[in-house]
Amino acid sequence: MTRQLTAIIEREGDGYVSLCPELDIVSQGGSIEEARTNLIEALELFFETASEQEIRERMHDEVYITQVEVAVA
Repeated sequence: MTRQLTAIIEREGDGYVSLCPELDIVSQGGSIEEARTNLIEALELFFETASEQEIRERMHDEVYITQVEVAVA
């Protein structure tokens, strides 16, 4: 079985941080692809070791990614 999840990747210093907002799981890497691959590995390890109850408790079913415009003083 597979599951479609969101990956948000952003530069942080000399590397990249990757986040899956549905489960609040984070990883990192030296490149975008490495950060993505490491996040996939972290997610797979989570699903292998977490109980069904923990997965249900942590899973956010609705995640919306958008941008907002704000006034800056």
